Amino acid sequence: MYAGLGPEEGRSCHLSEDYKQIYLSLTYSIIFVLGLPLNGAVLWLSWRQTKRWSCATIYLVNLMVADLLYISTLPFLIVTYSLDDTWPFGELLCKLVRFLFYTNLYSSVLLLTCISVHRFLGVCHPLRSLPYRTRRHALLGSTATWALVVIQLLPTLIFSHTDDIDGQMICYDTTSADHFDEFFVYGMVLMLSSFLLPSLVILVCYSLMVRSLATPVETLARVGGAARAKSIRTILLVCGLFALCFVPFHVSRCLYFTLRFLSSDNCQLLTVVSLAYKIWRPLVSLSSCLNPVLYFLSGGNRLRLFQELGHKVGEHPAGAKGQRPGNAGSNRTGTSSECCPRTTASTAGPSTQ
Repeated sequence: MYAGLGPEEGRSCHLSEDYKQIYLSLTYSIIFVLGLPLNGAVLWLSWRQTKRWSCATIYLVNLMVADLLYISTLPFLIVTYSLDDTWPFGELLCKLVRFLFYTNLYSSVLLLTCISVHRFLGVCHPLRSLPYRTRRHALLGSTATWALVVIQLLPTLIFSHTDDIDGQMICYDTTSADHFDEFFVYGMVLMLSSFLLPSLVILVCYSLMVRSLATPVETLARVGGAARAKSIRTILLVCGLFALCFVPFHVSRCLYFTLRFLSSDNCQLLTVVSLAYKIWRPLVSLSSCLNPVLYFLSGGNRLRLFQELGHKVGEHPAGAKGQRPGNAGSNRTGTSSECCPRTTASTAGPSTQ
């Protein structure tokens, strides 16, 4: 985000960052304007539904909470870049904004991993996995995700800092030159544990799912056509998220920090890698706008959204007695690949994947 590693960055190479004032202010403004209502709508619809949350809904609600926590910090960044990279909010908020950025990033990766494993079990092992696809396990998985992310990211509260450069207060998300070796090792370990390993789990799950979904007759017999279509949409969206947001950011970040660690004197290479990293850094936050699409990919959730909006504007002021609009048609959209086995049509809630 800000000027990389601090004042030592410019000793051997001068890296111009004049683009940041316009590019970052505009990018973060777009993410804020799109992400706030999208994630808010998901939480609102989840709160409005009367049925117990499914496993997928539990994971998605946690995902939306992580997004909203990060989105709430964007006004500080927008103001900062509008002031030509000057941070006027103090060191405590600087550390908090940095912490919430990485919290959103890695909690998103791990929660998407939970969603992918849940969908994999429902498609490839629908009966044997029933004892593990329960609301209790979903709550445990979400709690473990938050605990793991917070513990792993506590060092960022120490490394991130503010510094006065020529009378201008800058908020750095890395560390000072004296502690960069420790920061580099920490960053590589964090990337391995919170990005590479979860990515491998998702890759294995989706590879096995694609092999299973490639035989439609067998798949339809196990999980049904609706669940098969949802699984395909989930695979495409999560793979798109990683290809657009997470992979380019981590590749450029790894290259940039490696060059800084090796004290490279190749100014042209350093300039290109620095530009790539600082361009992709705000773009990784686009996941906050794309994550809610996982919720709205479900036909039942799209229907519930339109019914709720129609109810708000008075198109259906009465509805069924004592029944919320979100319940209409919910029995038709339930599938057997959610948390619990489907027993009767009246007990199966709408799917949220």
